[in-house]
Amino acid sequence: MMLFQPPPPTQYDLRFSVAGIPVSVHPLFWLVALLLGSSGDILLLPVWVFVIFISILIHELGHAFAFRRYGQPSRIVLHFSGGLTIPEPVSWGSGWANVEPTPSQQIFISLAGPVSGFLFAGVIIAGVLLAGGSVATTWLFGLIPLPLTAIVPFGGRVVAVLVSMLLWVNVFWGLVNLVPVIPLDGGNVARNILIQVDPLDGMRKSLLLSVIAGGLMALIGLILLRSIFMALLFGLLAFQSYQYLQGRSGGRF
Repeated sequence: MMLFQPPPPTQYDLRFSVAGIPVSVHPLFWLVALLLGSSGDILLLPVWVFVIFISILIHELGHAFAFRRYGQPSRIVLHFSGGLTIPEPVSWGSGWANVEPTPSQQIFISLAGPVSGFLFAGVIIAGVLLAGGSVATTWLFGLIPLPLTAIVPFGGRVVAVLVSMLLWVNVFWGLVNLVPVIPLDGGNVARNILIQVDPLDGMRKSLLLSVIAGGLMALIGLILLRSIFMALLFGLLAFQSYQYLQGRSGGRF
């Protein structure tokens, strides 16, 4: 999926490492983060950009540590479409080789990203409650409880908004990431489960599921959540899955 491919590195990339895992941040990452937060209070834009940065970084670190669990080094790239954890070649004899995780390992690696965000949100909620604050819960579609609004007894409005934004991004978008749409984490999990259940036709079934789920999420985003961004994102992902499905049906996949 071209939308989620890492861009070529530039001299303006921010580079650092976390626990030995290389991280690079493309300049367009900051621009897109600013654009996504531009409809709100301009004074809170830096808070929003920080929330996006730290949340996506934690998500990708979950993937990276999962790769490390299986002896696979990786690097993280934050770019205009979010983030990507890229496995690196491993030493093999006198050279280097790319190692493909097993379907079960790929499921664990995919789930590690959103689970890291959920754990981070849990730590934040625990910290707010221990400090004497509270967290208000909103029911999404009357079915899913989302802790979205925090009342923090210190730091004023900025801290309360910061905490609420962190909860929103890590819980809500963590759940969205689990929708079975390729190449989201949920799509990767569904693909690997279906491939194990049906080695011959599992890939086609996962693409069909991705088309249906992506279309439904686009409608939910547009009609129920009134989010043009979400509608466009899932509409594009559903269309890309449809293209791959057509290519596979024609023997070109």
